[in-house]
Amino acid sequence: MPTTVRRPARRQRRLALVAQLAAVVLAIGTTVSVIAEGPGGYPDADRLAAEEIAARPPLVAAPLPPSATPSPSGSSAAPSSPPPVLRLAGAVPTAGTGRFGYDDRTGPVLGRAGELRRYRVAVESGSGEDAGEFGQAVRTALAGPGSWVDSGRMRLQQVPGGSVGDFVVYLATARTAGRMCADGGVDIRVDGRPYTSCRAPGKVIINLDRWRLSVPHFVRAGVPLSVYRTYVVNHEVGHQLGHRHERCPGAGRPAPVMMQQTLFLDGCRVNPWPYVNGRRYAGPGL
Repeated sequence: MPTTVRRPARRQRRLALVAQLAAVVLAIGTTVSVIAEGPGGYPDADRLAAEEIAARPPLVAAPLPPSATPSPSGSSAAPSSPPPVLRLAGAVPTAGTGRFGYDDRTGPVLGRAGELRRYRVAVESGSGEDAGEFGQAVRTALAGPGSWVDSGRMRLQQVPGGSVGDFVVYLATARTAGRMCADGGVDIRVDGRPYTSCRAPGKVIINLDRWRLSVPHFVRAGVPLSVYRTYVVNHEVGHQLGHRHERCPGAGRPAPVMMQQTLFLDGCRVNPWPYVNGRRYAGPGL
């Protein structure tokens, strides 16, 4: 009878010891996870590079803009759902009038805290683009999640063309963009032709060729046009906010948004956002 009483007690002590050991292992695992995601170096770079993100275009490392997210594999989406747009069809005007029309809407304040910076949106006449649509695309890129306002130290807001703003986001034909960038001290030519976009003092200048056609290495990889547009807006606005170019932190890792992804990836994966998982994602400077 005493033996019968002692065995359950001994068994209970063993179970309690096992539970304690499990709790210690769990606590250690949690601590390691927190350390791995802590500040320093290039936050989240190794983890993001190793992730296999299902149903996203090849080379895309960070979350896609809301309008660019393709249907997950095996979803019940209708077979007739169109694939993501990689580039727009039709001829792209190489020159416009040199005059700009503004989107006269006031946008919402983007961001939760910090200095409020106001921007205006303008589209060159003769480009065939609508200022309101361009303004909406710019707002989507700057709203995030993942944009510059995720720092919590700055807010952005679109204001009408007649208002006073801190900078203007222009959509210009290649010839006009080349001239405007050159006036600001930036040469955007590749093989003698205006190719990239740029930032000049108080001006974020988006090249219409890139806005409509993206770039060959994005297109070959199946990266949606909306992802390129989000990247180019955040990249050039990043220059306006004082950020310089950065390099790929390592093959297979996400490209920093301040890397010149329009020209090359250097083994990195496409990333249109300056913030990834709520943390500033950056690479080594040039």
